[in-house]
Amino acid sequence: MLRLLVFAAAFALSLLPATAAEPVGGERAFSFVALGDMPYTVPADYARFDRLIAAVNRLKPAFSIHVGDTKSGTTACTDEAFKKVLDQFQSFDQPLVYAIGDNEWTDCHRTGSDPRERLARVRSMFFAPPDRSLGRTSMPLESQATVLPGFSTYVENARFAKNDVLFVTLHVVGSNNGFETFDPAAATEYFERNRANLAWLAASFAKARETDARAVVVAFQANLWDIRDSVGTIPPASGFRDTIAAIEREARAYGKPVLVIQGDFHTLEVTGFRDTRMRLVPGVQRLQVMGETEVQAVRVIVDPDMPGVFGFVPLIVPENVSR
Repeated sequence: MLRLLVFAAAFALSLLPATAAEPVGGERAFSFVALGDMPYTVPADYARFDRLIAAVNRLKPAFSIHVGDTKSGTTACTDEAFKKVLDQFQSFDQPLVYAIGDNEWTDCHRTGSDPRERLARVRSMFFAPPDRSLGRTSMPLESQATVLPGFSTYVENARFAKNDVLFVTLHVVGSNNGFETFDPAAATEYFERNRANLAWLAASFAKARETDARAVVVAFQANLWDIRDSVGTIPPASGFRDTIAAIEREARAYGKPVLVIQGDFHTLEVTGFRDTRMRLVPGVQRLQVMGETEVQAVRVIVDPDMPGVFGFVPLIVPENVSR
């Protein structure tokens, strides 16, 4: 099925106009691109990522969202590696919003770096200033660091609105969200960041209710169901349990369409969102983007005036299809 989608989407991509955005629906409809877990195998994937960026630029989406993991977890976490990807991010013609992944910092101990020092470096390089997106055409953002008192560290958590749809990024990453019970410093960092994420999610859904937003999109890196116990539920030691419960709680209170975008597992999936007991949460969709060997993306169609609001089309660069 994925191979059929690849061929169909590659053909559709070849028909896209080179200089104008394709109409996507009603008067308030627009599209954006979701991607992540790339470039992964570096330096080999840099050229593949450049080809994908060129395809995105031809499409002219309203903006793009990258959900993190800009390299594999086994490659060095150097400033040079960060700078290379930052330069590629800045080559997107339209705004790019970036959510940090675990491979940028949590897993950096594998190559001899200090994870928390590397996280500080990512924040200083990719989020200066925190209230502007990346990309050649930047757009304003609301950053948790400047909007919520007491959370000045969390420059990466951002939100913005487009045509009555609110977009929110969170710093929720793979590798159990950085929650390492045997490492006191890692556990402390996790608890502080987890508190910030939950506060930002609650404040953002409150804003969605206050502004009567038509839908909410929440984007982050991790697959939240990476750790389960023997009966299929999320165990208490999971670094994702609080995030799952908070999304369920806020989505139920909000009562309108919610889309969760994540990466981490590198395969394209569009499914429902499951709670901590693996039950579907009404009204919440989940998009998992491609990545790693598949340097491809997903075009998300947004029509605030349609009941479901969201539609999905794989954005495939034929030269990037893994063989």
